[in-house]
Amino acid sequence: MFKVLSCLVTEHDLRLVLLAGIVCFSATLTAFRLYGRMTGAKGLVRAAWLLLTALVAGAGVWATHFLAMLAYQPGMETGFTSAGTIASLMVSVPFMAAGFFASIMVEDDKFSKFAGGLLVGFGVAALHYTGMSAFVAQGHIQWEPAYIAASGVLSVAGASSALMIIGRGRKLWQQLAAAGLLTVGVCALHFTGMGAITIQPDSAVEVPAALMGVGMMTLAVASITGLIILGGLGAMLIESGANRSALDRIRTLANAAYEGIVVVQNGLINDANSAFCDLMGAPLEDLVDKPLIGAMLVFDDEPQASDERREAHLQPVGAAAPIPVEVFSRLMDDGARIETSGLTVLAIRDLRERRSAEEKIRYLAEHDGLTGLPNRNALQVKLAAALDRVEASHESLAVICVDLDHFKEANDLHGHIAGDLVLVEAARRLTAQLSAPSFAARLGGDEFVVVQITDQDQPTAAAELAGALLESLKGAMSYEGQDLTMGASLGVSLYPDDGRTAEALLANADMALYRAKDSGRGAYRFFKREMDETIRERRNLARELRQAIADEELIVHYQPLARASDGEVCGFEALVRWKHPVRGMVPPLDFIPVAEESGLIAPLGEWVLRRACADAASWDKPLRIAVNLSPLQLNNPGLPALVHEVLINTGLSPTRLELEITESALFKDYQRALDNLRRLKALGVRIAMDDFGTGFSSLSTLQSFPFDKIKVDKSFVENIHRDERATVIVKAVLGLGRSLNIPVVAEGVETEEQRQFLRGEECAELQGYAIGRPAPAETLGAWTNADVPAAAAPPQQKKPAIRRRRAA
Repeated sequence: MFKVLSCLVTEHDLRLVLLAGIVCFSATLTAFRLYGRMTGAKGLVRAAWLLLTALVAGAGVWATHFLAMLAYQPGMETGFTSAGTIASLMVSVPFMAAGFFASIMVEDDKFSKFAGGLLVGFGVAALHYTGMSAFVAQGHIQWEPAYIAASGVLSVAGASSALMIIGRGRKLWQQLAAAGLLTVGVCALHFTGMGAITIQPDSAVEVPAALMGVGMMTLAVASITGLIILGGLGAMLIESGANRSALDRIRTLANAAYEGIVVVQNGLINDANSAFCDLMGAPLEDLVDKPLIGAMLVFDDEPQASDERREAHLQPVGAAAPIPVEVFSRLMDDGARIETSGLTVLAIRDLRERRSAEEKIRYLAEHDGLTGLPNRNALQVKLAAALDRVEASHESLAVICVDLDHFKEANDLHGHIAGDLVLVEAARRLTAQLSAPSFAARLGGDEFVVVQITDQDQPTAAAELAGALLESLKGAMSYEGQDLTMGASLGVSLYPDDGRTAEALLANADMALYRAKDSGRGAYRFFKREMDETIRERRNLARELRQAIADEELIVHYQPLARASDGEVCGFEALVRWKHPVRGMVPPLDFIPVAEESGLIAPLGEWVLRRACADAASWDKPLRIAVNLSPLQLNNPGLPALVHEVLINTGLSPTRLELEITESALFKDYQRALDNLRRLKALGVRIAMDDFGTGFSSLSTLQSFPFDKIKVDKSFVENIHRDERATVIVKAVLGLGRSLNIPVVAEGVETEEQRQFLRGEECAELQGYAIGRPAPAETLGAWTNADVPAAAAPPQQKKPAIRRRRAA
């Protein structure tokens, strides 16, 4: 070590030594900057960067060697042979190329880095000692092997350390550190190697005049090294310019995006597009280097391991209210997530418009589109809550069913507009007689329900309210200069005398309403136990239904579903019918509620499922078959096993079976229902949401479970172009389906006008009399036989007149 230091201090021009070190550091820094470009490239582009990196590194080390040799002053005449000088340059470049290539063969692999460092170190050593062969002095040169070996070890150590720390070479501190380590390794090799020689002066030895002198060597070193380093820097500048141009194009595209885009590095804003700046209400320069997560952006939930989409609130600059946003994250080079350091790109979508639309849809789904009163499903929820309230507070509760007596006449004589105005006026008069917490709801048609909650005694309070309601509905209303007669009949049931559940109270109030209408209308009646005759009739119907299931008196009709785009039939919905030996054809509206009340819905549903799957399996064409599930079936833990067994026994492909559920069916036991639906999905069965829009939690349900299809309730479809709110609901549901990528089916399509409207709104499928009426399986050959063209359809039967459930 002392000999090396002595050689450096006493036999070298330290100014040239310093210059050699500066040249070495500059060259290796340039090489490692090129190395960073090389690691990010592929194919021929990587090969080009590799060659340029090797040239710059080799030339830089070569220049360092010969500058240090020019600094060497042994006190005698010296020179350099051209062949050795050129050979040393030619030796270094292949070693550098091989070393750099080996270091990137396996990304982030220490063995590859060490192998690359070994080759680079050997290359530096080969350059040095090849260059020393070009050195000629007026004397005899003697070598010490120990110093030669030590110089090689130092060279390999410096090169390996540099490649270990450089990584992928993307960060400036890595490039600076690696350049420093390789410079130390090169200088350590050179001066340790110089310490390995001893020159014995000999005046008899002559230095040939043809050798390269100091001036010529300096010029050659400076020229070659300068050209190569400048070439490398030029390539980097050209690529940087291209990158800047590409970045400008990317920024232009980013600024054209609707969503806000922000780049976060180490938790701070690095860059952002104009949409994000608009959301924040501040220019980009005021946002850069400011913390984002937890300060400007606060997430609504805890992160999950796989989350790339989360909802949050963005706090604009100033006193503006927080903005609900949806955040999409993409991981960058170092794999950092939103919450960790590193580089992350976030796309931030403003949810204010969507939330407003969702609130509007939710309101329309829970309220009657014409009168603004709560609809049937909302009534169930509000009535259940009212029962819980009076149970705890010991208040009294009455349910009053209201049926308008002269609505049919107004509707038929003056048209639907007059009928709608009558309904709106009736709703206004009903609500005017109520005070919170009492409320009114519309069931449909001309049927209303009033729920009275009071601390007064019953039945006195209910009688007073019923009388007031009758009086308020008695007065005529004016329409286009004519008086439209109004009036109503009411049925009243009391809690808990006439029932302890919402279903019982509504049913008993409805029975009382029938009694009021039978007594001449314009009156109210309380539920009486003698009305049990109706209940006995329903029990008889239940007994006969049980026998009908056993005797297979039931039949299944199939109603076609067609694609809206081309009208081609793509499947059928199974609809059960009861052919009673005495009563004749019993409508489903009569026996399905009886089946639900008597517990027969489970065997009935199973029979329909088996029959429908067996029929569908016999069709030539692989058309889908849709089967309705009742709430009782949906909450049965054995449902998935039953469906699996039916599919195996009938041979029907699971992808052809579509099970339809209503929103209300989910809420008897929400978690169990969702578990069953997930197990059915695992079988490959499709799940459809039926009667969408009539419930109260459609949006949360769609978020909880990935439905394959949404069916818009026919009550909205049949009012397209007749009721503006119904038309808005249909459009909103179709738009929601497109946004969620869920096909939407419109039920109750009965006119060509409705069909064309739905096609124009990109509805996926249609169902209704305009497509085809329900028919037995044996009549479906025109749709199900393989040898019949797809456009073929059986003759359409005459469409029946649309009937109201109950008319005045």
